[in-house]
Amino acid sequence: MKNQSSFECIALLLQGGGALGSYQGGVYQALAEAGIEPNWVAGISIGAINAAIIAGNAPENRLDRLRDFWESITLAPPVYLSAFTRNDIAHNLLNRAYANVAMFAGVSGFFKPRMTNPWVNLPGPDATSFYDTTPLKPLLERLIDFDRINSGAMRFSVGAVNVCTGNFTYFDNTTHTIGPEHVMASGGLPPGFPAIEVDNEHYWDGGLVSNTPLDWVLGSKPQQDTLAFQVDLWSAQGELPNTMPKVLMRQKEIQYSSRTRYSTDRFRHIQKLRYAVANILDHLPKELQKLPDVEFVRPEAVRKVYNIVELIYRTQSYEGDSKDYEFSRRSMELHWKAGYFDTIASLKNKRIFKRSDTEIVQTFDAALETENEAQQKVAV
Repeated sequence: MKNQSSFECIALLLQGGGALGSYQGGVYQALAEAGIEPNWVAGISIGAINAAIIAGNAPENRLDRLRDFWESITLAPPVYLSAFTRNDIAHNLLNRAYANVAMFAGVSGFFKPRMTNPWVNLPGPDATSFYDTTPLKPLLERLIDFDRINSGAMRFSVGAVNVCTGNFTYFDNTTHTIGPEHVMASGGLPPGFPAIEVDNEHYWDGGLVSNTPLDWVLGSKPQQDTLAFQVDLWSAQGELPNTMPKVLMRQKEIQYSSRTRYSTDRFRHIQKLRYAVANILDHLPKELQKLPDVEFVRPEAVRKVYNIVELIYRTQSYEGDSKDYEFSRRSMELHWKAGYFDTIASLKNKRIFKRSDTEIVQTFDAALETENEAQQKVAV
């Protein structure tokens, strides 16, 4: 499969979404089985953790490490509870029960509740979050070879927000020496999780500003012909909610969805401008080539193409607003399988591996294409 791609960069872009992040594990499994290995992996929040596990392990160990992480932070339900997943109502109730366990008891190897409520603590770290994420650091250190990340064998990027300046920052192994604190900073979502100190600055979850590293990868220079697998855990598309739980769930989907189509439409327009500038410069008289304005725009005159494969987790009917902090083993497995089969469906479209001579930015959404095909069949 590798030889079928004519792209300089194969990027895996992983959105934040808490417990939904096992979907990304399934995506990576399908890509690995197809022989597709990214040379750039970037993530936000839980996507940063998955990205670090992928970049911080040899290819033959990545799936085992991903499974190890997700099995370490999820609870395997007793066998007798499997009967509660036979209909949506019972399944929803069981999921809420596991979400309540995470809310009140924390998640082993990930986060634990503060001993006292932050509202009554004296000013300081214990008064700034409901949970303590220090259990995550030894787990990351066990599963991730940070020397491998910093070797540059694969480009690695995670996004976070500077608490004091409000500026969005990317910790990238081309500019930073990456450690567990950089990964944890990308996932420090307030008020649940605390800010993480990195180089005497404090950072929160990158999802506060942007829940996807898409713009970072597309906007980086030098530009390269790029095949990007954009993995979203929140869908921008949804139905009008008719209950309060559905309102809360839809609020999260809108807040944290990456609005990939908007970003790619805007990027497509920018790339067309770059092509136009390159064409104009090719025909510009020699006496005008050295004008300051021409020299200023020359670096933007590039002819690179981008294929973006959108893999978006679709919420199931039994899931509610707690789906991002419901850490049961069964839900983890279901999310993982969804990512796996969505990716297999996407890879059936061989056009995603071809560099187009006419389309500068192409997007592929297997689920949307399947829906369109079904609608066309009904219309016929």
